[in-house]
Amino acid sequence: MNTVLNAFDEIISPIQFKQHALELFKYQYENNTVYRSYCDLINSAYSEVNEVHEIPFLPIQFFKSHTVSCVSKAPDKIFLSSKTTGQIASKHFVNDLKIYHKSFEKGFNEFYGSIKNYTILALLPSYLERENSSLVYMANQLIEQSKHPLSGFYLDELDQLINTLQTLEKKGQKTILLGVTFALLTLIEKKKLNLNNTIIMETGGMKGMRKELVREALHSLFKKGFGVKNIHSEYGMTELMSQAYSKKNGLYNCPPWMKVLIRSTDDPFEIIQEEKTGAINIIDLANVESCAFIATQDLGKTHNDGSFEVLGRFDTSEIRGCNLIAV
Repeated sequence: MNTVLNAFDEIISPIQFKQHALELFKYQYENNTVYRSYCDLINSAYSEVNEVHEIPFLPIQFFKSHTVSCVSKAPDKIFLSSKTTGQIASKHFVNDLKIYHKSFEKGFNEFYGSIKNYTILALLPSYLERENSSLVYMANQLIEQSKHPLSGFYLDELDQLINTLQTLEKKGQKTILLGVTFALLTLIEKKKLNLNNTIIMETGGMKGMRKELVREALHSLFKKGFGVKNIHSEYGMTELMSQAYSKKNGLYNCPPWMKVLIRSTDDPFEIIQEEKTGAINIIDLANVESCAFIATQDLGKTHNDGSFEVLGRFDTSEIRGCNLIAV
């Protein structure tokens, strides 16, 4: 394939983003049979796509029902999504793990600087208990690259985690506690902390473990429980190679090779204006060999400054057409 498409991390301007996105669309239309079949099914004329918003977005459900890939060789890794009983997991066939490394490492650096400046603590029990989680893979790599002796994963060792946080606090060591929502709540119910050198970064997800809370209420609990001014968040998913980050107030920003657009909940092919609520479409140009243009089931809105919010789930039946493609 064209190695230029692997250089997504060199994008620094909207013009470059547009050019790269259109090039990648052309490549994926020509090489991804699932994506091409979907584009043809919805009568999207390939030759008439000249702007980013005109590119068709593949419904994320296809990652459950089909092999979404531009290549036929065995992948380096298959990441699986979490699921409840009776559900089908999404599968992301990652042809080249070096691309994933480049995306999450440079994305982290974009927002937080060098990984080596931090101790990374990962409280991800529901993810650790299953195989092939992209989040666990990323966290493991960040832990290794931090090279701090106290960096590591925690499952049920909450007392040990509390002691580690307090030890790092006394040393003035910059720390990131990356945690799934319900586990972070369990931690502060066990002990309230007062952290000045630790970033609390929640990844979302109650996974049926607790009653869902609106973000404002949840972050208020976290601020009080951890003694911090702001709660950070990471927005990613199995089907993506890249992550968006929020440093406060639930406002996320993307790295330069990732973009969020909002589609109408009434018309899945209509992109709507900023400041209006709709369903989230994501362009992730690091998804070189799968599909970079994904229509998610998350609700959100974009803002004039380029940030976006995630407001919940857009729960509907599977989009018609998903099962009509035989590939």
